[in-house]
Amino acid sequence: MINTTLLNFSRNIIRYFEKVTEKRETLIINWGKDKSVVIISLDEYNSLFASKFKQTSAIKKLDLESQTEK
Repeated sequence: MINTTLLNFSRNIIRYFEKVTEKRETLIINWGKDKSVVIISLDEYNSLFASKFKQTSAIKKLDLESQTEK
C-alpha cells in the first residue's frame, strides 16, 4: 500500500500508475483534510467485485433455502 499527496501524485503520475498496474499496489492519495482517494488496478477491482458477487450470491442462496424450509 502506497500513501502519497496529490502534489506528489501529479508530479509522478506515470510511476504511480506503473506500481498500481504492474505490481498490484494500492495507492492512497491524500488531497485535503479528511479527503482521500484509493486507486487500484482494474484486475484488482474485478477480483474484488467477483468476490463480492460470490458472497452476495451465497447469502441470497442461504436466505432462499431458509425461507423454503419454513
